[in-house]
Amino acid sequence: MKRSLPKRPLVKLAAFVIAAMVAAFGLVGTPLTSKRISASVNGPAPGHTNAPGEGNCTACHVDFPLNSGSGSLSVSGLPANYKPGQQIPLTVTLSQADAVAYGFELTSIDNFGRPQGNYNFSMADPVQLQIVNGFIGNNQRRYIEHTFNGVTPTQFGTKSWNFTWTAPAQRAGKISFYAAGNAADSNGTTSGDRIYTTSRATYAGSAIANFDADGVSDISVFRPSNGNWYARTSSNNGFQVVGWGENGDQIVPGDYDGDGTTDWALWRPSNGNWYIRKSSGGFHVVTFGQFGDVPVPGDYDGDLKSDFAVWRPSTGLWYILSAAGFEIRQFGIATDLTAQADYDGDGKTDVAVFRPSNGTWYMQTSADSGFKVTQFGAAGDKPVQGDYDGDGKSDITVFRPSNSTWYSLRSSGNYNVTEFGIPTDLPAPADFDGDGATDIAVYRNGTWFVLGSAGPSFSVFTFGEAGDVPIPRGYISN
Repeated sequence: MKRSLPKRPLVKLAAFVIAAMVAAFGLVGTPLTSKRISASVNGPAPGHTNAPGEGNCTACHVDFPLNSGSGSLSVSGLPANYKPGQQIPLTVTLSQADAVAYGFELTSIDNFGRPQGNYNFSMADPVQLQIVNGFIGNNQRRYIEHTFNGVTPTQFGTKSWNFTWTAPAQRAGKISFYAAGNAADSNGTTSGDRIYTTSRATYAGSAIANFDADGVSDISVFRPSNGNWYARTSSNNGFQVVGWGENGDQIVPGDYDGDGTTDWALWRPSNGNWYIRKSSGGFHVVTFGQFGDVPVPGDYDGDLKSDFAVWRPSTGLWYILSAAGFEIRQFGIATDLTAQADYDGDGKTDVAVFRPSNGTWYMQTSADSGFKVTQFGAAGDKPVQGDYDGDGKSDITVFRPSNSTWYSLRSSGNYNVTEFGIPTDLPAPADFDGDGATDIAVYRNGTWFVLGSAGPSFSVFTFGEAGDVPIPRGYISN
């Protein structure tokens, strides 16, 4: 008898743990069976992250509404912006004080619902993570999720899983991460379990005119008469006023410190100085350029920070100062309009111009050091380049004041014509709805008219006054 006593608690504990895991992971949306529950102990079926086109685990775990408990699910480590091929350590954490076992499933997709990036994790024994595939519509998505050995709490009331996400080799626009988690009790059924979901996103680059770090462009203007910047911040409908500049300065907004937030920045033609007031704190003054130059800021070295750059129409020379060093490029003629942007999706700004005299775009792409010529536009058109389809590559686009029409040759292969605005409007395209795609927008003496790409939806904002410069104008030729 004495020898047999120690064995009973061990057997009972083993049965308890197995029952808890079986109860925890029936994460499928089909009728529950003992066979399907047992399979889910080894990881949920694909397609239950609450991403577009998917359901979540409340299909079976019906006792409580989604996200109604005292716990939480989070994805941490995701930066505001990603670089092509960047390896980013991520942590998924599921917390619930009274749970016994924990599981999750996560996927990362672009605006078109396609999978983006790859997952890597430790193969240390026992392996706690695995990758599975599943079709949602016409897209095969990739998922990372727990294994049989990955359900034990990291500490009382919480479980964390660590892995590395590798960004795609080319920009893919906004990439959204969707995750669902099951914090389960130990009653041997699907009852009593709490289901949580969460979503996060990372962008191909900082949203222009984004002064509150939410990835959404803000309705904002610069007032030359008093040197003030005014912004209507999208995250909280707040109001910012920053005195920075003077009459005659040219706005050159950008993310000069790489924190995902737009910095207040000016170029002063009279002395060639750049004045940068960083969102992360402090200010910076750099002398770069001379009177008659055209400022052309952009991320020419792909480090997610805006670089100092000017184009000299008199010589057709581009002068670029970045973390990679100083360089000079010969590109364009005096009558060209600058149109710098990332057209090839490699994360670097490409040198480019639009020639009104023949309606032609000339680009020097950084991915292959190539030279591209595209006839698109006519005399009098204004280049308004931007990522209008949200695929991470800028599109060749012009605004024609004579008929108030936007013409766009999309990198995804589509051709788009949109009549929007009146001839005297100032085009001010930016991502005002936060979907990672550039929205058509115009500024008219204190009134904004925005045609959102998510929908699309039409919005009107009263913000500013006659004579103000809309901040998105700092990214296109004026």
